[in-house]
Amino acid sequence: MSAVVGEETRRGPVPRRTWAALLAVVLAASIVGVVLALTIRWFPTRASDHGESVDTLWDVLLIVSVPIFVLVVALVVFSIWRWRAQPGEEHLDGPPIHGDTRLEIIWTALPTAIIAGLAAYAAVVLLDIQEAPAKGTRVVNVTGQQFAWSFSMTEGGRRIAANRLVLPVGEPVEFKVRSKDVIHDFWVPEWRLKVDAVPGITTSYSLTPTRTGSYQVVCAELCGLGHAFMRQSVSVVSRERYAAWVRERTAPAATAPAAGAGAKIDAEQLFTAGNPQTGATACGACHALAAAGTTAQTGPDLAALKGWDAARIRTAIVDPNAELAKGFGANIMPPNYAQSLTGAEVDALVQYLRKSVGG
Repeated sequence: MSAVVGEETRRGPVPRRTWAALLAVVLAASIVGVVLALTIRWFPTRASDHGESVDTLWDVLLIVSVPIFVLVVALVVFSIWRWRAQPGEEHLDGPPIHGDTRLEIIWTALPTAIIAGLAAYAAVVLLDIQEAPAKGTRVVNVTGQQFAWSFSMTEGGRRIAANRLVLPVGEPVEFKVRSKDVIHDFWVPEWRLKVDAVPGITTSYSLTPTRTGSYQVVCAELCGLGHAFMRQSVSVVSRERYAAWVRERTAPAATAPAAGAGAKIDAEQLFTAGNPQTGATACGACHALAAAGTTAQTGPDLAALKGWDAARIRTAIVDPNAELAKGFGANIMPPNYAQSLTGAEVDALVQYLRKSVGG
């Protein structure tokens, strides 16, 4: 007991000047930490009308969180240094103490108030983001499936289906998101928003693209073996370029053909947009092909087909597990193309691929 009392007397209460010095260190480290945190580029350049409010929320969280983190770490380090056990004290208990009720109330109430304030601010931002879109807002249907995204919309009374999304800058758009199989998550980092694609229900959000450019559509929910490669592109273009793209996609020659005998098959359209009537996914949703302008990486780059004969390419379409490309496992590509495509469509794709890669 005497050793404990002697040690407590030797250490004594912490002088006010020590607390003042510790507070000065915490204050200086917090300022430096906040400046560094706000300097770091956490996200890509924002490109939607909601980007600024989301980025501001993030900055507020950093400004509040960094000083708390610094304070907690400083107190822990100071306590370890100040009240560490000395040699010979390993089996001694410290002096009996009684908690400080007022201090306990403060350190419970203050964090509660901080969290409640941040939650309220975040709720205001979320409600603003979830505000119902204005009447006449362009609607884009987004469909996720292992491991690709596909898009469709109606322009001028005609349906456009594509595996690469194109939108005009400065015009609001509402995304209605669905899944054909498992849970996915529709996310364009530059837009700052994402939403789950859940089988059996339709989720949605609205925004206005504010910057032209090409951005990646990413799946932010682990959805299977090809999750890391479930990426598509979205191009935000001027209104003039968008109008030209719409005219190109709705031109009669680019219209998805009927599945009747003698119908003309547009193989490039089939490759890039699939077959909406049968549900066949666009090949370009998973494969890169320079001639079609697709850059997806879920499956192998189809430039590797150079030199393949027609029979080998046909087998790769209707029985994808028969021959696996290096670095790609089985069951990544849907095995049902023999059912979702007609024989004529498969033949058209085979010839298109051979011509595109110089086979």
